[in-house]
This record gives sequence, C-alpha cells and structure tokens, in this order.
Amino acid sequence: MYLIWPSGDVETITNIGPDDRLVLEPHLFPIGVTFLELVYSNGDSTATVRTIKPLDADVLKELKNIRRLEVQDVNDNPPIFQSKTYSVTVSETTAVGSDVLRPPAPDDFEVRGDGNIRLKQRLNYNNAQQYIFTVQAKDIGDLSDTTTVTITVEDFDNLNPYFDHSLYKASIEENQVGQFSDITPEAIKAQDGDTGINETVLYSITAVFPNEYQSNFDIDQNSGVISVTTALDREEVDQITIHIQATQQDDASKTANAVVSVTIEDVDDNPPKFDQDEYTVSILENSPQDQFVLQTKVTDPDLGGFSKGHFIMDNSTFVINSQGVISLRSDATLDRETVDNYILLVVAVDQPVDGLSSTAQVIITVQDVNDNNPQFLPLPEPIEIQEGAYTPSSPGVVCEISATDADIGDNGRVTITTSSYSKFFSFSDDGTLLAIEELDRETQDVYDVVIVAMDHGMPQGNNITTVRVRITDINDNAPVFSSDIYSKSILVKDAKVGDVLLTLSATDKDAGNNALISYSFSEDSSMVALDAETGVITLTSDLSEVTEDTLLTLTAIATDHGTPPESDEAEVLIHFKIASLTESVSFENSSYKFTIKENEPEASTVGKVKALTGSPVVTVSYNMKSHVDVFSVDGEGTIKALRPLDKEKEEWFILTVEAIDSRTPANTAETTVNVQVENVNEAPVFDAEIYKAEIFSISPYKFPIVKVQASDPDVGESSELQYSLLESTTLLDVEASTGQVYVLDASRFGGNPSTFQVKATDKHGLLTTTTVEITVKESASNNVVVISLNQPVFTVEKKIPEIEDSMGKVLGWTVKILSVRAENGNEMRTILRESTDKTYVSFIAMDSSGAVIQATVVKEKLQSNHNDVKEELEKVLGSNLEIKVEESSGISENSEGSNEAAVIALSVLLAISIVALIALLTVYLVRMKKMKDTDSDRESFSIGGPKKSSIDRSFHFHSKKQEVKEVKFNNMPDSERDSENDTDLRTGNNISSL
Repeated sequence: MYLIWPSGDVETITNIGPDDRLVLEPHLFPIGVTFLELVYSNGDSTATVRTIKPLDADVLKELKNIRRLEVQDVNDNPPIFQSKTYSVTVSETTAVGSDVLRPPAPDDFEVRGDGNIRLKQRLNYNNAQQYIFTVQAKDIGDLSDTTTVTITVEDFDNLNPYFDHSLYKASIEENQVGQFSDITPEAIKAQDGDTGINETVLYSITAVFPNEYQSNFDIDQNSGVISVTTALDREEVDQITIHIQATQQDDASKTANAVVSVTIEDVDDNPPKFDQDEYTVSILENSPQDQFVLQTKVTDPDLGGFSKGHFIMDNSTFVINSQGVISLRSDATLDRETVDNYILLVVAVDQPVDGLSSTAQVIITVQDVNDNNPQFLPLPEPIEIQEGAYTPSSPGVVCEISATDADIGDNGRVTITTSSYSKFFSFSDDGTLLAIEELDRETQDVYDVVIVAMDHGMPQGNNITTVRVRITDINDNAPVFSSDIYSKSILVKDAKVGDVLLTLSATDKDAGNNALISYSFSEDSSMVALDAETGVITLTSDLSEVTEDTLLTLTAIATDHGTPPESDEAEVLIHFKIASLTESVSFENSSYKFTIKENEPEASTVGKVKALTGSPVVTVSYNMKSHVDVFSVDGEGTIKALRPLDKEKEEWFILTVEAIDSRTPANTAETTVNVQVENVNEAPVFDAEIYKAEIFSISPYKFPIVKVQASDPDVGESSELQYSLLESTTLLDVEASTGQVYVLDASRFGGNPSTFQVKATDKHGLLTTTTVEITVKESASNNVVVISLNQPVFTVEKKIPEIEDSMGKVLGWTVKILSVRAENGNEMRTILRESTDKTYVSFIAMDSSGAVIQATVVKEKLQSNHNDVKEELEKVLGSNLEIKVEESSGISENSEGSNEAAVIALSVLLAISIVALIALLTVYLVRMKKMKDTDSDRESFSIGGPKKSSIDRSFHFHSKKQEVKEVKFNNMPDSERDSENDTDLRTGNNISSL
C-alpha cells in the first residue's frame, strides 16, 4: 500500500528494459487514473508516477498501484503450484468477475493468467452446492503442474418458499367435517427455496371462492393440512377453490402460493321432488287404451338427479312408466258414469335400493261423452186428465214425466217432446205434460202419446216411449131418452098387477156415475110404478076402478148421478081401454140387439124391426127417433148405418124406433134397438206422409238419420208395430221395434234427394207405408280411407266396433267405419256370404276435437304402422290377416248390375241343386221301401227277379262299404227313358221328376 501525498511523485520505476512498455491501467479503482500521470517515454529505463492534481481523501480512500511489467524469462523452471489441493467457499451472492481462487476453474469460473479463479456467472446453491475440478499450470516450454480445486457454494437466504405443486385437488363428502379424504397429486407441502438454509414455513388460507365459504375451512399452519370445520352441502356448491400461502417464518415477505380445488362429493341426502304436489288433469271417457294422460316431472338436487329413480303407482286403470308418463292401461276402459274421478298416489324413489322418496297426488277427472241415451223414470199410473176446453194459454196439467241421462252437461240435459198428438199435448220446460187443446172424452177417451226424450249432446241421444193418457169424464152430457113419447094401450080386463107396460130407456154419453141413470116420475101414480134402475113401468093397480077408456099421462125423468146431476124428460101415455085392442100397433119384440163391423160402407144394413097392427089392411111406417145422424130406418123396418162406424170412438148405440100405423088417429109404438160396433183390424197410420232428412256423404256406418212413427187405430196395438223397408237396400236399415232409420253407406247414394219406402206392419199383417226422403250433403271425400281385408264381409260386419277400437289404438285417433263392402261392391246380405274372401272397409279418422284427419295423413300412418295395425286386427279377426291400403274402393259402378245378376243366378242354381238332392234322396227312400215288398210282388205277378225302374237305372248308389259315395247319371236317350217311365206307370211306380 502506498500513502499518497497531496501532490508530487508517487513512485519511480527503474530497470525498464528496451522492449518494455509502461502504461497506467484503470483496474479496480478507475477513478484513481484521473489523479495520476505516468512520466515515461519508450526506451527509457526509468519512469515516474506522479499526481496531477491534489488528492481528495473522501474520494480516494485507498489506491492500489498495479503495474504491468513484462520480464523476459528463460524457461528454465517448470511451474509449481504451491499446493496440490485448493479449497474455498464462495457465497452464491458473490459478484460476477470476483476472484475466488487462483488455480483454474470450470465454465462457471475463469482462471486468469495470474492464477486467480474468477466467477464468470452467478452461482445457485440449489443447482450446485460444490465444484471440484483440476487446474493445470503450463509454461511455454510445456512444463506443467496440476492441482485440485474444490469450491463449495455457500447458500444465501435470497429465495422465496415454494410448493411442490401449484394446483392441488381434494375432495370431501357433503355433510362431513374433518380433513380432506384424498389430495392429489400428493399431500400439500411447501419449503424454503434456499435449501441450504431451509427456513421453516408457515401455512395460511388467503382466499376461498365462493368467499362465503371462507369460514368453513381451516389450515394447520405448521403441517399445511386443510380441514372442513363446517359441513358443506353439495346441492348448494359442488366446487370450492382455496388459495393457500406458505410464508418463511423468519421473513414474512418471502411467500409462496398454491390453489386447492375442492370437490364436494355427493351423498344421497335429498329426496326427489315433484314439480307439483298435486296434478289435475281431464280425460275423455271414450279415450282409447294406452291413451296419454299426464307427464309428471321430478327433480333431485343430488348428483345424477333422478336418472336412477323409478315410480310406484298402484292402480288398475292407469299406469306410469319410467319417464313419469301416466297413461291408460292397455286392458282398461273408462266409464264416467261408473267412476268419474280417480285420485292416484304417485311415489318417486331416487335409488333402486334404499332410495329416498316423495309423493304427489294425481287427480284425474273423467270427462263425459254422449254415450248414454236418456232414460224415462217410472211413469205415473194412471195418467189421467179431465176432459175440458184447454188452450196453450190455459193448459191442463196431465202429469209430470221425468227422464234422466247418466251423462252430464249438455250430454245429460234432457228435453222431452211429443211425437204424436202434438196438437193436443205438449211439454213444459220442467217436464210437465200439458193438454193444450179441447179434450172431449165422448169423442176420444184414450190417447197413446208417443214422447221423445232427447239430450243436447253431439251426436244427440234419445229415447222413445208411449204414454196412455186416459180422459176422465165430467158430467157435461145429460141423459137422453130414446123417445120423447112412450105410449102403451092395455085392455083393462086383461091387466094384472105387476104386468110390464113399458120400458123406458135413456143413454148418457158420459161415463161412470155421470152415465149412471135413475128413472122417476115427476108425480107419483097409484096405477103404475117406474123402476128407478131399469126404467120398467109396471102395473100396480087391478084397474077395478077404471070403467071407461082412460089416458094416463105421466112425465118420466131420467137423471144421471153426476155432480151436478143432469136430466131429461119424456112423456108417458098409457091407454086403459075397456074395448078390444085390435086397433093398435106393437113391435114383435120389446127390444132388439144388432151388431155391425166397424168401417162398413155407407148404407150398410144393421138389422130389421117389425111392428104388428092386427089388421092386414092397416100399414105401418117407421121412424128413427134417436141418432138420426148415424142410422136410418126405411118403410120395411130395415135399419142402416149412414156412415162407417169406428169402434174405438163409440162401441154402443141405443136407438129408439117408432112404428106408426095408418089408422086415424094413428097408433104408435116404440122399441129399443141396441147396436154394437164390432172391431175390425185397421191398418196403421204414419204421423207424416213424408219424412225428410239430411246427412253428410261421410256419415259413418249405422249412423241414425230419422225416426219414423206410426200409430195403430186399433186400441192398444201401436206398441206392437214392426217397421221395415218396403224394398231391401244396402244403403239403409230400419230398426224393427222403434222405426229408427240408419244409414249403412252414405257414399253410395245416387241422385239427390233419394227416396225410400218404409212400412209399418201390425200383428195381423196389415201395413201402411211412408216416404223417407234423404238429401246427402257432400263433404271432403279425400278424408275417406279404404283398406281391404282378406276376410268374409259378414265377419267384418260383426266385428265393426272391435275393428274401430283396434285401429284407433294404433293410430291414436278415433276411427269411424263408414261402410263395409264385399269384393264385388255389394254389402253381402245373402246366403252367399261365405264365398266372399275380400272386404273393403271405408272409414274416417278423427282427432280428440272431432276434426276429420285428411286421408293422406291417415294412409301415411297406416303404412308406417302397418305391422302394429296387422297385429291388433289379428287379435280381432284371426291370424294370417292381409291388409292393403287402397287408393280407391276398387269397385266399378258399371259392374254393380252384372254382379247382382251373377249373385241371383248363383242363388237360383244353388236352390235347384238343393231341391234336386232332396228329390234324389226321396226317390232312394221310396225305392228302398218298395224293395221290402218284392216277394209279394213276385207271387202276384210271377216275376222271376226284381225289375228296375228307369229311376233305378238312372242312378247307381255304391254300397256303404265302398270308400267313395258316387252318383252316376244315365245318359240313355229320351225315348228309352220315356218307355221306362211308362213301365213305371204301368207297375204303379209313378214318380214325379224335376
């Protein structure tokens, strides 16, 4: 070390060789050069270093003078290291360029020419803690020496701690507390980056996301073990991120960070949950089997949701599948009238074993369809109303008639109307039958009123019945004597007490007590008495006091028992004569009874009365004194009816006939004639001469069109009428008992309108006809689908409801069959049905709203579901079924006539064949019977052997033992057959032939 003076020479250098060169070098302390100068010239042997300015102690605390001196040497000595080994410890913080050792070093170190080892790049204790290498010293003469250098790196606390992994993954079950069950890739660990020092690190949680779960976790500051202190719910959060930090214990500024991703593992701790606690749904009662009803929805917040769950529902009508779809069972049907509401309990279980469950209630309301006709409640008995002058504004109450309908709403709302005698009767809104026209019991005492109960559904249902309304009597008719005057002449000497003098007769059109008549005199008489019940006048005196002709005049009164009573009067004249009675007239019989059939023509004879005068010169004329508008009597006493009579209106007529003789003064006599009208079967009468109706061209098979109604004038026989078509047709049908007309095939109606004759026949065979006029409204024909089946038409006809149900089940629509036709285009209604092997079925399909589905859509679905349709129909029609969707019915209208002719011809041939077979069997049986008498025939006619008739030779029957029964026809000429037949005739074997 040199002590530098403020100014002046610092050092003098001598012995400088001629080839030496001196320079000042800025080395460790470059600032020193600015204070010094070298005084030297090349070739000089000396040099001086001196200051060029005053030295500053604050700046230059120490100066080192390094001199480079080149001394030319002679290589006469090898280099020799002072030590064979060198060892030094170098801090990793040593600055680059620092000399650390004199011998040479590897790449991290630089061996300078002066033997110093200098650091070339920074050291890292973590990469290498020690360097060992060999250093060689070699002179220019290739003389050398080696030494081993060991440099130990001293660690310096300059690195932060570090985690083995930046991301850790951990998991823990929900609802659990404690340490994580599994951490990957390994347990959490952090250490000091300065491994040589390896200061202790402390662990902490810096953040948790979501941050509301910060308090749920804790970390051991020494071990780094993370624990869950508050249980977690996976359904709230299934993934949590924890940020952790490792801090060097001696230096809080030195930290390391890592992330722990925590997965919350699921535990089945939540039951499944329905989206509704109660489901309500409606379904039509005519829904097809397997009909969709309701889709339930279940959620489960646990992992996997409800994917492993299942449903439980115990019900015989509905079923639920694994997707929660409730549908109608394939073997179940609905009937709202039986069960209109179903309350089901559906259980959802989230696991196959030991699962949690929840329940929901399903309320299924069965909606009504109009599948029930109205039904009349028991009718009151008897149904009666008094005769009277009723009007619509002042009607008479007959009775209340009620009808119920098992359906509801408009389908169950019933209106009752009259279908006959609507002029006389009608119904009020509350079902009361009213009389709205004058009713006269004496004109008609019974009305068989046809009433119709109709609901308001679509299609409309109805029911028909007949009520018999009896008209009860009021006392509105007075008795009427059969004659205004009754007269009788008697001979006093022949009179005896008790003799019947006259019989009074009066009739009353009323009935019951109102028609019960009592007879009396206006004044009592001591000579005669009048029987109050019979009207017989008898003699009560022996007439001993009568000494001359006396005329007894009395007034007879006929009084009924009505309230108030009505009466009639007649004059009674009794002649008590002393002399002979030859000058009088009298009838042969005091009363007569005749009968006449109803509906006999005008002027038909009823009977004949006869009066006697006692003298051949005295003539008699006759006079009808009652019912002159109905009967007449001529001069011969013959009684005739002036018009046809009707037993149903009036059965008995009591007539008074008067006989008047030709004497002067004239004598008269009266007699009573009872006429009974006998019943004659009368033809029924339709309510209308023509019935009109309209239908659509796609109206389904057996669709009701109109109801025809007839009544029978014969009492009580209207209910026994039978209805039918006058001429058979494949287009219509009539229900025999009710007169309901149905359409069988609306698509085949000809012109518009079409007319048909319907007849009503009574039990005696009398009939009448009416006309049904039907107008067909065209509808979309492209909605009609035709399929063909390899089945007889009569089989298909019988199975129409089942076919509709089966096809509807597959297609998911309501199927209505419009017509069923045989292969030849005719509906088969003959004995040849069995021969038909192909049937065309025309139908339409409707959705749940009743709208008709287009045929193209239906055909596409038929094709795509062909196998399903075939499978369902085979359940109805049997196996090996062939189904084909037709573009059209395949029926030619032009061929219809020829087809029908062929059917007729075939029928005739079959009938002839049957008759022929019967005839053959008859012949055979006759011949067998005759063979029993062969022996007696031989004896009688001396025939050596049996003789065969032409019939025998014409047919040859094999014995029963032969395998095949055969009939052979003899083709002999006609002449031979004729001769054989003659032989048969001669032998008495006369057999008629076909």
